[in-house]
Amino acid sequence: MSAERAALLSEADRALAAQDFARAAALFEDAAKDGDDLSVLLRLAGAHRALGRPRVALDAVHRALALAPLDFTALMLRANLLERIGDPNAGEAWGHAIAQKPDGALPPQLDAVLAGGERCHAAWLGAKEAALEARMADIEARADTDGAARIARFRSNALRRTRPYHSEPTHFHFPGLREREFHPRALFPWLEMIEAATDAIAAELEAAMTAERAELVPYVRYAAHQPLDQWRDLNHNPDWTAIHLLRSGQRVEANARHCPRTLALLEELDQPVIPGASPNAMFSLLAPGTAIPPHVGYNNARLVCHLPLIVPDGCWFRVGAETRDWRRGEAFVFDDTIEHEALNPSDQLRVVFIFDIWHPDLLPVEREAVAALIGSDAGGAPEGL
Repeated sequence: MSAERAALLSEADRALAAQDFARAAALFEDAAKDGDDLSVLLRLAGAHRALGRPRVALDAVHRALALAPLDFTALMLRANLLERIGDPNAGEAWGHAIAQKPDGALPPQLDAVLAGGERCHAAWLGAKEAALEARMADIEARADTDGAARIARFRSNALRRTRPYHSEPTHFHFPGLREREFHPRALFPWLEMIEAATDAIAAELEAAMTAERAELVPYVRYAAHQPLDQWRDLNHNPDWTAIHLLRSGQRVEANARHCPRTLALLEELDQPVIPGASPNAMFSLLAPGTAIPPHVGYNNARLVCHLPLIVPDGCWFRVGAETRDWRRGEAFVFDDTIEHEALNPSDQLRVVFIFDIWHPDLLPVEREAVAALIGSDAGGAPEGL
Protein backbone atom coordinates (compact mmCIF):
# COMPACT_ATOMS: atom_id res chain seq x y z
CA MET A 1 0.00 0.00 0.00
CA SER A 2 1.34 3.40 -0.96
CA ALA A 3 1.93 6.04 1.70
CA GLU A 4 -0.69 8.25 0.04
CA ARG A 5 -3.36 5.55 0.17
CA ALA A 6 -2.48 4.69 3.76
CA ALA A 7 -2.85 8.35 4.73
CA LEU A 8 -6.22 8.53 2.95
CA LEU A 9 -7.56 5.47 4.78
CA SER A 10 -6.25 6.73 8.11
CA GLU A 11 -8.07 10.03 7.60
CA ALA A 12 -11.25 8.19 6.57
CA ASP A 13 -11.12 6.02 9.68
CA ARG A 14 -10.70 9.11 11.88
CA ALA A 15 -13.74 10.69 10.24
CA LEU A 16 -15.72 7.50 10.81
CA ALA A 17 -14.68 7.39 14.48
CA ALA A 18 -15.73 11.03 14.86
CA GLN A 19 -19.09 10.16 13.28
CA ASP A 20 -18.44 12.54 10.40
CA PHE A 21 -20.05 10.04 8.11
CA ALA A 22 -20.33 12.30 5.06
CA ARG A 23 -16.58 12.96 5.05
CA ALA A 24 -15.82 9.30 5.80
CA ALA A 25 -18.00 8.20 2.89
CA ALA A 26 -16.29 10.61 0.50
CA LEU A 27 -12.83 9.48 1.57
CA PHE A 28 -13.67 5.76 1.43
CA GLU A 29 -15.25 6.24 -1.99
CA ASP A 30 -12.02 7.78 -3.18
CA ALA A 31 -10.03 4.92 -1.65
CA ALA A 32 -12.39 2.35 -3.21
CA LYS A 33 -11.86 3.50 -6.78
CA ASP A 34 -9.55 0.56 -7.41
CA GLY A 35 -12.40 -1.72 -6.31
CA ASP A 36 -10.17 -4.49 -4.99
CA ASP A 37 -10.23 -3.95 -1.22
CA LEU A 38 -13.01 -5.76 0.63
CA SER A 39 -12.54 -3.95 3.94
CA VAL A 40 -12.65 -0.50 2.30
CA LEU A 41 -15.89 -1.33 0.49
CA LEU A 42 -17.48 -2.59 3.71
CA ARG A 43 -16.47 0.57 5.59
CA LEU A 44 -17.85 2.62 2.72
CA ALA A 45 -21.14 0.72 3.01
CA GLY A 46 -21.18 1.32 6.75
CA ALA A 47 -20.72 5.06 6.30
CA HIS A 48 -23.58 5.27 3.78
CA ARG A 49 -25.80 3.20 6.05
CA ALA A 50 -25.10 5.60 8.92
CA LEU A 51 -26.06 8.49 6.61
CA GLY A 52 -29.44 6.85 5.94
CA ARG A 53 -28.54 5.82 2.40
CA PRO A 54 -29.28 2.08 2.46
CA ARG A 55 -29.50 1.67 -1.31
CA VAL A 56 -26.15 3.38 -1.86
CA ALA A 57 -24.71 1.24 0.95
CA LEU A 58 -26.15 -1.84 -0.72
CA ASP A 59 -24.31 -1.00 -3.94
CA ALA A 60 -21.02 -0.90 -2.01
CA VAL A 61 -21.85 -4.24 -0.38
CA HIS A 62 -22.53 -5.81 -3.75
CA ARG A 63 -19.15 -4.58 -4.94
CA ALA A 64 -17.62 -6.22 -1.87
CA LEU A 65 -19.45 -9.50 -2.49
CA ALA A 66 -18.17 -9.53 -6.05
CA LEU A 67 -14.73 -9.89 -4.47
CA ALA A 68 -15.75 -12.36 -1.73
CA PRO A 69 -19.19 -13.91 -2.39
CA LEU A 70 -19.24 -15.89 0.87
CA ASP A 71 -17.91 -13.23 3.24
CA PHE A 72 -20.02 -13.45 6.41
CA THR A 73 -19.83 -9.76 7.31
CA ALA A 74 -20.76 -8.64 3.80
CA LEU A 75 -23.66 -11.09 3.66
CA MET A 76 -24.92 -9.92 7.05
CA LEU A 77 -24.70 -6.29 5.96
CA ARG A 78 -26.54 -7.05 2.72
CA ALA A 79 -29.36 -8.83 4.56
CA ASN A 80 -29.63 -6.03 7.11
CA LEU A 81 -29.85 -3.39 4.37
CA LEU A 82 -32.45 -5.35 2.41
CA GLU A 83 -34.53 -5.71 5.57
CA ARG A 84 -34.18 -1.98 6.20
CA ILE A 85 -35.60 -1.07 2.79
CA GLY A 86 -38.37 -3.66 3.06
CA ASP A 87 -37.10 -5.87 0.27
CA PRO A 88 -39.04 -9.19 0.16
CA ASN A 89 -35.75 -11.03 -0.40
CA ALA A 90 -34.38 -9.97 3.00
CA GLY A 91 -35.35 -13.25 4.70
CA GLU A 92 -33.60 -15.31 2.04
CA ALA A 93 -30.55 -13.04 2.27
CA TRP A 94 -30.40 -13.67 6.00
CA GLY A 95 -30.39 -17.39 5.25
CA HIS A 96 -27.31 -16.93 3.05
CA ALA A 97 -25.58 -15.02 5.85
CA ILE A 98 -26.51 -17.54 8.54
CA ALA A 99 -25.08 -20.35 6.39
CA GLN A 100 -21.66 -18.65 6.49
CA LYS A 101 -21.59 -17.94 10.23
CA PRO A 102 -18.08 -18.73 11.50
CA ASP A 103 -17.51 -21.16 14.35
CA GLY A 104 -17.20 -19.69 17.82
CA ALA A 105 -18.83 -16.78 19.58
CA LEU A 106 -19.53 -13.51 17.79
CA PRO A 107 -19.01 -10.06 19.33
CA PRO A 108 -22.14 -9.15 21.35
CA GLN A 109 -23.20 -6.44 18.90
CA LEU A 110 -23.02 -8.78 15.90
CA ASP A 111 -24.69 -11.54 17.87
CA ALA A 112 -27.70 -9.31 18.57
CA VAL A 113 -27.96 -8.34 14.90
CA LEU A 114 -27.73 -11.98 13.83
CA ALA A 115 -30.44 -12.98 16.30
CA GLY A 116 -32.78 -10.50 14.64
CA GLY A 117 -31.74 -11.86 11.26
CA GLU A 118 -32.53 -15.39 12.35
CA ARG A 119 -36.04 -14.28 13.28
CA CYS A 120 -36.45 -12.59 9.89
CA HIS A 121 -35.22 -15.71 8.10
CA ALA A 122 -37.50 -18.00 10.15
CA ALA A 123 -40.54 -15.87 9.27
CA TRP A 124 -39.61 -15.85 5.57
CA LEU A 125 -38.99 -19.60 5.59
CA GLY A 126 -42.29 -20.30 7.35
CA ALA A 127 -44.22 -18.22 4.83
CA LYS A 128 -42.49 -19.85 1.89
CA GLU A 129 -43.07 -23.30 3.32
CA ALA A 130 -46.78 -22.60 3.86
CA ALA A 131 -47.10 -21.36 0.28
CA LEU A 132 -45.34 -24.46 -1.10
CA GLU A 133 -47.44 -26.80 1.05
CA ALA A 134 -50.62 -25.18 -0.26
CA ARG A 135 -49.39 -25.38 -3.85
CA MET A 136 -48.47 -29.07 -3.50
CA ALA A 137 -51.33 -30.22 -1.24
CA ASP A 138 -53.44 -31.83 -3.97
CA ILE A 139 -50.46 -33.61 -5.50
CA GLU A 140 -49.26 -34.86 -2.13
CA ALA A 141 -52.74 -36.15 -1.28
CA ARG A 142 -52.70 -38.38 -4.37
CA ALA A 143 -49.39 -40.03 -3.41
CA ASP A 144 -49.08 -43.17 -1.29
CA THR A 145 -47.52 -42.99 2.16
CA ASP A 146 -43.95 -43.46 0.96
CA GLY A 147 -44.40 -41.08 -1.96
CA ALA A 148 -45.93 -38.40 0.24
CA ALA A 149 -42.98 -38.67 2.64
CA ARG A 150 -40.50 -38.28 -0.21
CA ILE A 151 -42.39 -35.29 -1.62
CA ALA A 152 -42.34 -33.66 1.81
CA ARG A 153 -38.61 -34.31 2.08
CA PHE A 154 -38.10 -32.85 -1.43
CA ARG A 155 -39.79 -29.67 -0.22
CA SER A 156 -37.79 -29.65 3.01
CA ASN A 157 -34.52 -30.06 1.11
CA ALA A 158 -35.47 -27.23 -1.24
CA LEU A 159 -36.10 -24.98 1.77
CA ARG A 160 -32.76 -26.05 3.29
CA ARG A 161 -34.51 -27.27 6.43
CA THR A 162 -32.87 -30.60 5.66
CA ARG A 163 -30.06 -31.66 3.35
CA PRO A 164 -29.30 -34.76 1.31
CA TYR A 165 -27.46 -37.58 3.06
CA HIS A 166 -25.77 -40.40 1.21
CA SER A 167 -24.49 -43.89 1.88
CA GLU A 168 -20.85 -43.66 2.97
CA PRO A 169 -19.76 -47.05 4.32
CA THR A 170 -16.40 -47.29 5.98
CA HIS A 171 -15.38 -50.40 4.05
CA PHE A 172 -17.66 -51.86 1.37
CA HIS A 173 -19.84 -49.88 -1.07
CA PHE A 174 -21.96 -51.73 -3.62
CA PRO A 175 -22.98 -49.28 -6.40
CA GLY A 176 -26.49 -48.53 -7.58
CA LEU A 177 -28.45 -49.42 -4.43
CA ARG A 178 -31.27 -47.13 -3.38
CA GLU A 179 -30.24 -44.77 -0.60
CA ARG A 180 -32.98 -44.33 1.97
CA GLU A 181 -32.54 -43.29 5.56
CA PHE A 182 -35.52 -45.32 6.81
CA HIS A 183 -36.81 -47.86 4.28
CA PRO A 184 -40.58 -48.21 3.68
CA ARG A 185 -42.34 -50.83 5.79
CA ALA A 186 -44.09 -52.16 2.69
CA LEU A 187 -40.79 -53.68 1.53
CA PHE A 188 -40.60 -55.84 4.67
CA PRO A 189 -43.94 -57.55 5.40
CA TRP A 190 -42.22 -59.64 8.11
CA LEU A 191 -41.96 -56.55 10.36
CA GLU A 192 -45.42 -57.28 11.75
CA MET A 193 -44.31 -60.80 12.71
CA ILE A 194 -41.29 -59.38 14.56
CA GLU A 195 -43.39 -56.76 16.30
CA ALA A 196 -45.99 -59.33 17.36
CA ALA A 197 -43.20 -61.25 19.11
CA THR A 198 -42.02 -58.24 21.15
CA ASP A 199 -43.06 -59.67 24.50
CA ALA A 200 -41.52 -63.07 23.75
CA ILE A 201 -38.25 -61.50 22.61
CA ALA A 202 -38.20 -59.25 25.69
CA ALA A 203 -38.70 -62.27 27.93
CA GLU A 204 -35.73 -64.02 26.33
CA LEU A 205 -33.70 -60.83 26.73
CA GLU A 206 -34.49 -60.95 30.45
CA ALA A 207 -33.41 -64.57 30.61
CA ALA A 208 -30.13 -63.81 28.86
CA MET A 209 -29.42 -60.75 31.05
CA THR A 210 -29.94 -62.69 34.27
CA ALA A 211 -28.14 -65.85 33.20
CA GLU A 212 -25.04 -66.69 35.16
CA ARG A 213 -22.83 -67.21 32.10
CA ALA A 214 -24.28 -64.58 29.77
CA GLU A 215 -21.73 -62.79 27.61
CA LEU A 216 -22.05 -58.99 27.69
CA VAL A 217 -19.43 -57.11 25.67
CA PRO A 218 -18.82 -53.53 24.47
CA TYR A 219 -20.77 -52.87 21.27
CA VAL A 220 -17.70 -51.44 19.52
CA ARG A 221 -14.38 -53.26 19.80
CA TYR A 222 -11.42 -52.68 17.53
CA ALA A 223 -7.68 -52.13 17.90
CA ALA A 224 -6.89 -48.55 18.83
CA HIS A 225 -4.32 -48.28 16.03
CA GLN A 226 -6.87 -48.92 13.26
CA PRO A 227 -7.60 -45.89 11.03
CA LEU A 228 -11.07 -45.29 12.49
CA ASP A 229 -12.07 -42.21 14.47
CA GLN A 230 -15.87 -42.10 14.57
CA TRP A 231 -16.21 -44.51 17.51
CA ARG A 232 -13.19 -43.39 19.51
CA ASP A 233 -15.13 -42.44 22.66
CA LEU A 234 -17.18 -45.65 22.60
CA ASN A 235 -14.48 -48.14 21.60
CA HIS A 236 -14.42 -50.79 24.35
CA ASN A 237 -16.77 -48.54 26.36
CA PRO A 238 -19.19 -50.32 28.75
CA ASP A 239 -21.77 -47.53 28.32
CA TRP A 240 -22.77 -49.14 25.00
CA THR A 241 -22.79 -52.90 25.25
CA ALA A 242 -24.31 -55.86 23.45
CA ILE A 243 -25.60 -59.32 24.17
CA HIS A 244 -24.83 -61.08 20.88
CA LEU A 245 -26.90 -63.99 19.68
CA LEU A 246 -25.23 -64.16 16.26
CA ARG A 247 -21.92 -62.38 15.75
CA SER A 248 -20.14 -62.24 12.41
CA GLY A 249 -21.98 -65.37 11.33
CA GLN A 250 -21.28 -67.37 14.48
CA ARG A 251 -23.80 -68.41 17.11
CA VAL A 252 -22.84 -67.08 20.58
CA GLU A 253 -23.96 -70.06 22.59
CA ALA A 254 -23.69 -68.42 26.04
CA ASN A 255 -26.51 -66.06 25.03
CA ALA A 256 -28.27 -67.87 22.18
CA ARG A 257 -29.28 -70.84 24.36
CA HIS A 258 -31.63 -68.49 26.26
CA CYS A 259 -33.32 -67.15 23.10
CA PRO A 260 -34.76 -70.05 21.03
CA ARG A 261 -37.92 -68.16 19.97
CA THR A 262 -35.93 -65.13 18.87
CA LEU A 263 -33.53 -67.20 16.80
CA ALA A 264 -36.40 -69.15 15.26
CA LEU A 265 -37.91 -65.87 14.06
CA LEU A 266 -34.61 -64.84 12.50
CA GLU A 267 -34.54 -68.06 10.50
CA GLU A 268 -37.63 -66.77 8.67
CA LEU A 269 -35.79 -63.64 7.50
CA ASP A 270 -33.44 -62.86 4.65
CA GLN A 271 -30.26 -62.30 6.64
CA PRO A 272 -26.92 -62.11 4.80
CA VAL A 273 -24.75 -65.19 5.08
CA ILE A 274 -21.16 -64.02 4.69
CA PRO A 275 -18.34 -66.01 6.29
CA GLY A 276 -16.72 -63.99 9.05
CA ALA A 277 -19.16 -61.09 8.67
CA SER A 278 -22.84 -62.02 9.07
CA PRO A 279 -25.57 -62.80 10.00
CA ASN A 280 -25.64 -60.65 13.12
CA ALA A 281 -28.25 -60.31 15.84
CA MET A 282 -27.93 -58.77 19.28
CA PHE A 283 -29.53 -56.91 22.12
CA SER A 284 -28.02 -53.41 22.21
CA LEU A 285 -27.83 -51.87 25.69
CA LEU A 286 -27.33 -48.12 25.99
CA ALA A 287 -26.57 -46.84 29.48
CA PRO A 288 -28.40 -43.87 31.04
CA GLY A 289 -27.17 -40.50 29.87
CA THR A 290 -25.18 -41.95 26.98
CA ALA A 291 -24.94 -40.56 23.44
CA ILE A 292 -23.87 -42.54 20.39
CA PRO A 293 -22.07 -40.00 18.18
CA PRO A 294 -22.73 -39.59 14.44
CA HIS A 295 -21.19 -42.51 12.56
CA VAL A 296 -21.68 -44.84 9.59
CA GLY A 297 -21.61 -48.61 9.15
CA TYR A 298 -19.16 -50.61 7.09
CA ASN A 299 -21.26 -52.26 4.35
CA ASN A 300 -24.21 -50.90 2.33
CA ALA A 301 -25.19 -54.29 0.88
CA ARG A 302 -27.19 -54.94 4.01
CA LEU A 303 -29.72 -52.95 6.04
CA VAL A 304 -30.34 -52.97 9.77
CA CYS A 305 -33.55 -53.54 11.71
CA HIS A 306 -34.32 -52.19 15.18
CA LEU A 307 -37.00 -53.61 17.47
CA PRO A 308 -37.15 -51.44 20.63
CA LEU A 309 -37.73 -53.47 23.79
CA ILE A 310 -36.92 -51.19 26.75
CA VAL A 311 -37.34 -47.51 25.90
CA PRO A 312 -37.34 -44.82 28.60
CA ASP A 313 -38.91 -41.48 27.71
CA GLY A 314 -36.85 -39.17 25.53
CA CYS A 315 -34.70 -41.78 23.75
CA TRP A 316 -34.25 -40.93 20.09
CA PHE A 317 -32.51 -42.14 16.96
CA ARG A 318 -31.47 -40.03 13.95
CA VAL A 319 -30.62 -41.29 10.47
CA GLY A 320 -29.64 -38.55 8.05
CA ALA A 321 -32.18 -35.75 8.40
CA GLU A 322 -34.91 -37.81 10.08
CA THR A 323 -35.12 -38.28 13.83
CA ARG A 324 -37.46 -40.79 15.45
CA ASP A 325 -38.27 -41.67 19.01
CA TRP A 326 -37.85 -45.36 19.73
CA ARG A 327 -41.20 -46.87 20.76
CA ARG A 328 -41.46 -50.31 22.31
CA GLY A 329 -42.58 -52.87 19.77
CA GLU A 330 -42.38 -50.54 16.74
CA ALA A 331 -39.70 -51.92 14.41
CA PHE A 332 -38.06 -50.13 11.50
CA VAL A 333 -35.41 -50.79 8.85
CA PHE A 334 -32.69 -48.25 8.07
CA ASP A 335 -29.44 -47.86 6.18
CA ASP A 336 -26.64 -47.68 8.73
CA THR A 337 -24.14 -46.47 6.11
CA ILE A 338 -25.97 -43.14 6.18
CA GLU A 339 -24.83 -40.98 9.08
CA HIS A 340 -26.79 -41.81 12.23
CA GLU A 341 -26.65 -41.17 15.97
CA ALA A 342 -28.65 -41.86 19.12
CA LEU A 343 -29.24 -40.60 22.65
CA ASN A 344 -30.51 -42.04 25.89
CA PRO A 345 -31.04 -38.91 28.02
CA SER A 346 -32.87 -40.79 30.77
CA ASP A 347 -31.67 -42.34 34.01
CA GLN A 348 -32.66 -45.84 32.87
CA LEU A 349 -31.26 -48.48 30.55
CA ARG A 350 -32.42 -48.56 26.89
CA VAL A 351 -32.45 -51.91 25.03
CA VAL A 352 -33.07 -52.52 21.32
CA PHE A 353 -32.98 -55.83 19.45
CA ILE A 354 -30.86 -55.36 16.29
CA PHE A 355 -30.22 -57.60 13.29
CA ASP A 356 -29.08 -57.26 9.68
CA ILE A 357 -30.83 -58.18 6.41
CA TRP A 358 -29.90 -58.08 2.75
CA HIS A 359 -30.53 -54.84 0.89
CA PRO A 360 -33.63 -55.66 -1.19
CA ASP A 361 -32.15 -54.19 -4.38
CA LEU A 362 -29.47 -56.87 -4.66
CA LEU A 363 -30.00 -59.63 -7.20
CA PRO A 364 -29.10 -63.21 -6.19
CA VAL A 365 -25.89 -63.13 -8.23
CA GLU A 366 -24.96 -59.79 -6.67
CA ARG A 367 -25.44 -61.26 -3.20
CA GLU A 368 -23.02 -63.99 -4.17
CA ALA A 369 -20.50 -61.38 -5.29
CA VAL A 370 -20.88 -59.45 -2.04
CA ALA A 371 -20.45 -62.59 0.05
CA ALA A 372 -17.37 -63.62 -1.93
CA LEU A 373 -15.67 -60.24 -1.64
CA ILE A 374 -16.55 -59.38 1.96
CA GLY A 375 -16.03 -62.95 3.05
CA SER A 376 -12.46 -62.83 1.76
CA ASP A 377 -11.76 -59.62 3.72
CA ALA A 378 -14.17 -59.76 6.63
CA GLY A 379 -11.42 -59.51 9.22
CA GLY A 380 -10.80 -55.92 8.25
CA ALA A 381 -14.15 -54.68 9.58
CA PRO A 382 -14.53 -53.45 13.18
CA GLU A 383 -16.29 -55.84 15.51
CA GLY A 384 -19.96 -55.12 16.03
CA LEU A 385 -22.90 -55.01 13.66
